[in-house]
Amino acid sequence: MKKFIPNYYINSIFDLDVSFLLKHQKKCVFCDLDNTLDQYDVLNPSQRVIDLKNNLESNGIELIIISNNKAKNKQIYAQRLGVKSLFSTRKPFKKRINNFIESLPYGKSEIILVGDQLLTDVLCGKNANIEVMLTEPISKKDQWTTRFNRLIDRPIRNHLRKKGYLKSVEVSNG
Repeated sequence: MKKFIPNYYINSIFDLDVSFLLKHQKKCVFCDLDNTLDQYDVLNPSQRVIDLKNNLESNGIELIIISNNKAKNKQIYAQRLGVKSLFSTRKPFKKRINNFIESLPYGKSEIILVGDQLLTDVLCGKNANIEVMLTEPISKKDQWTTRFNRLIDRPIRNHLRKKGYLKSVEVSNG
């Protein structure tokens, strides 16, 4: 079970206070797209995603989208948001993430991976030796592959919650 325990937990990335990231010396947020930032079928960033990106950026923190999806439609989203991205990451495997990190000006300790799935996001962060923040999915609407993962994710998440491993971090005052 240890490999499924995130370093941090929060209901939504939109609840996160940037001061938490600054306190933990994070300069880069690798963020899953589907059901962490927006619904999987959205091509245009919502205003709250734009506001999040701008808030991070104004505090010297770079937002980078990472996704297991292919770049075709998702690249449009990242371009419209004006952020770097890595697609077809093959999470939970670490190779593509580690290769991508080598091209960035950040050390692993300066990066945090934020995502809504234990089987992909949390395992990937753990495998790549970067800190991970688990969120709840922002929508119940999922791709078929994700629906399968959720069948495994739910009982593990419930177990972690019962054991006290999913306690929320500092949130903004809104």
